[in-house]
Amino acid sequence: MSLVAADALPGEFAFTDADFEALARLARSEFGLSLAVSKKPLVYSRLARRLRARGLGSFRDYMALLDLESESAERLELVSALTTNVTSFFREKHHFETLCEALIPELGLQRRVRIWSAGCSSGQEPFSIAMTLLNFLPPGTRDTRILATDIDPAILRKARQGRYAAEDCETVPADYRHRWLRPVAGEPEMVETGPDLRALISFAELNLICDWPFNGPFDAIFCRNVAIYFDQETQQRLWTRFSGMLRAGGFLFIGHSERLSGPALAEFTTAGVTTYRKRASHGPSRPT
Repeated sequence: MSLVAADALPGEFAFTDADFEALARLARSEFGLSLAVSKKPLVYSRLARRLRARGLGSFRDYMALLDLESESAERLELVSALTTNVTSFFREKHHFETLCEALIPELGLQRRVRIWSAGCSSGQEPFSIAMTLLNFLPPGTRDTRILATDIDPAILRKARQGRYAAEDCETVPADYRHRWLRPVAGEPEMVETGPDLRALISFAELNLICDWPFNGPFDAIFCRNVAIYFDQETQQRLWTRFSGMLRAGGFLFIGHSERLSGPALAEFTTAGVTTYRKRASHGPSRPT
């Protein structure tokens, strides 16, 4: 008869409270993820796959593996397993309405437009932004760029491909589909984004709690359903850092279950549902 620690979850691998606490500390220190004790069964089910994939016999062995400097790729597998990449084209439609009605009329007067999709997942968000800009910005707005970042290199590879199941594109307005999406040769059930959209977007790997290798300023930042994985302290620090990246009057769009809090409240004014605008008294960063 094998002995299993009394606080272990039943299953293929022993998963003690000490194992969970060690994983939670690593997830928070490296990625800002907040793992409540109530998440223990979920963490087990998500990470048991990684133990099988690496041929490991216990969560203690997995923690030892994660400690190795050579296992940076496995640490990214960890964060990918603990988070959920759920997205869609034109998700939270009210944000795109604000983009069209409140921000784009201002952007049309500029020669330089910068928007950041922070936590871009498989790319539907930045491609939705790109379609909106191409449809509404005046032709003279030449210097337009969208930065799309995510921590997960695997999901970024999918985003760069810009290929999606046709049924997943039903939320794209029909005229947009005709102009900027096209069938994939030999795969009738798939569509891909056209070159005009791709030309606007730069995809890059980025851990939001680490240093950011750019300065801005951005006209808008979309960071939706990312901060829900962080504890309150990390969230508040992120909101403040976003403020420093926005020009005065710039917009911050966050997820439907997220709310701005902490010191950043003094730097923003509410501009709609989960939509905030940087106050004019807080000046922009210097352009790069």
